[in-house]
Formats: sequence, C-alpha cells, structure tokens
Amino acid sequence: QVQLVESGGGLVQAGGSLRLSCAASGRTFGVYAMGWFRQAPGKEREFVAAISWNGGNTYYTDSVKGRFAISRDNAKNTVYLQMDSLKPEDTAVYYCAATYTVGVLTTTRQYAYWGQGTQVTVSS
Repeated sequence: QVQLVESGGGLVQAGGSLRLSCAASGRTFGVYAMGWFRQAPGKEREFVAAISWNGGNTYYTDSVKGRFAISRDNAKNTVYLQMDSLKPEDTAVYYCAATYTVGVLTTTRQYAYWGQGTQVTVSS
C-alpha cells in the first residue's frame, strides 16, 4: 500500500514556474513507477509525465515537452514536477500516481495509487 501527498500548487502568471512535489509512504518507493496527471474542469484526466523506478527513463506528453521536467529522489520517497514557462492551458488539478513496476506508464488505468491532487492556476 502506498499513500501519496502532493504539494506545491498555486497561482502563477503565464511564463512563471512552479515545482510540484509528491511524497510517498512505504519502504519500497524505489520500485514504483511514478506519474503526473492533470484534470481541467469539464475534461478527462490526462497524462503529463512519467518516470521509471530508478529515474532512468522519463516520458512526457507533447504539450509539456521542453517546459516540464519530472524527477525523483528515492532516498526521500519523493517525485517532483518542475513546471516552467507555464501557460493558461496548464491550469488544472495535478495528480501524482504510483504503481509497482519497473516500466514507464502513461495511462490512468495502469496506476494503482493516486494522491488527492493539487491545484495549479496560471493567469494570463
């Protein structure tokens, strides 16, 4: 069982930056693939970024490539999402997700554990 708690969301102007954190419980965090998803009002939850268990592989949705960076610190049981050059269309609730595998996963159904979400609002 893994519990995930996101933090770092907030209100930022377009072009600004935020860093989201996701703290995980459990002693086996290092073997969990991690991902970030987001959900805007009236839309389905969508994939943003994912990272493999050891950080060796990452994957991003096209709309955030070059602007967002996912990373993890297994010693701290934490995964991060650095978001730069933010745009109003990045506004959403951002969710951290985890599942017990060594791969990189990009769909919601592949993840077993979810955080409660953190709001990111980008003003124009």
